Amino acid sequence: MQQFEVEGHQEWLRDFADAKTEAALLELLAKAARELGFDYCALGMRLPLPFSNPRTIMFNNYPQAWQQRYQSEQYLRIDPTVAQGLSSTRPMLWSETLFASSRPLWEDARAHGLQVGWAQPTHDLKGVASLLTFARSGEPIVRSEFQAKAHRMHWLAQAAHAALADIQAARPEGAAAIKLTEREIEVLRWAADGKTASESAEILAISERTVIFHIDNALRKLGAANKTAGVLKAAMLRLI
Repeated sequence: MQQFEVEGHQEWLRDFADAKTEAALLELLAKAARELGFDYCALGMRLPLPFSNPRTIMFNNYPQAWQQRYQSEQYLRIDPTVAQGLSSTRPMLWSETLFASSRPLWEDARAHGLQVGWAQPTHDLKGVASLLTFARSGEPIVRSEFQAKAHRMHWLAQAAHAALADIQAARPEGAAAIKLTEREIEVLRWAADGKTASESAEILAISERTVIFHIDNALRKLGAANKTAGVLKAAMLRLI
């Protein structure tokens, strides 16, 4: 582990920074998986928006037959690693106990050669959760292997999360494309504190009409239908 930290840390940081597409990120994670003794890798991310139906991004290099099976059986709904990963950042090793409530998924995965797995969740301050999973069909993960690789697995999960978040933000509809002015940020912040347009106008020493103008502009940029939705989205994206 010390060798990785001293000799490879900066190189891996550069590689993750250079991964500008999901395909490039998957290739990088596949390389990391092989170095840690695994055959397959998967990365999933749950975005907090839209609030009514949060979007999930998933990609992996699992066998094509398993990818199709996982989707057709809608295993995402019952996958215990996904469920636990949304509320915890503790690493999970696949086991019969972990999949006790999802026995068909467990048996089906093993039948497709996915018998051993290590899942590491990551959460960030924006409310975004991701799950990095390495899997193989070989020997089970014993305590000594877990202890030797836990630090790097955790680091890789955080680096992959950050890289995928950057890829999403850089897209035309991503957070990076939303540019609020200082005044738009101000009026949204006061709105978030429950201030009316009239109260915000008094605080900022501008007219109520000007406050409404800036709020309307901000809502248009955010693609929000009303002030409440706009404030929530701006806060979730850490724009205010």
